[in-house]
Amino acid sequence: MPKVASQDYRDAMACLGAAVNIVTTDGRAGRAGFTASAVCSVTDNPPTLLVCMNRGSSAYASVRENGVVCVNVLSARHERLSRLFGGRISFDERFAAAAWLTLETGAPVLADCAVAFDCRIVDVANVDTHDVLFCRVVALQKSDCADNLIYFGRDYHVVRVGPA
Repeated sequence: MPKVASQDYRDAMACLGAAVNIVTTDGRAGRAGFTASAVCSVTDNPPTLLVCMNRGSSAYASVRENGVVCVNVLSARHERLSRLFGGRISFDERFAAAAWLTLETGAPVLADCAVAFDCRIVDVANVDTHDVLFCRVVALQKSDCADNLIYFGRDYHVVRVGPA
């Protein structure tokens, strides 16, 4: 069986649209966050989702040591914030660009996100360059948002509910 080249795989994955999220943490290891599209539901009983995180991420050590994350699902108005959290600027600069609050775990919750999943990390699987974080949802915050920010074809797009 022929090996799939990394670039061919990345090109194919560009055809898989995904919600854009900012994953945040806070605790003994400090406040950190990163942009992620590799997030999905695992089960609703108990409510659990997974987040794939590159071990080379600047937020990696803080996320693993703190053991908590908040998955903040982004709306159309958050494209600039997504780019900041996906860039190489300091965590202080990233967090200064928006309003934050906390729920159960103390991980930062984006005040005006579409929905926030406040979680405790309950299991981790190592897969080559990434960790798959299994996250138990302990609190939710949902807005009346009518759109989501999606990443597809290596660019941002907006999906709206109802008339455009």
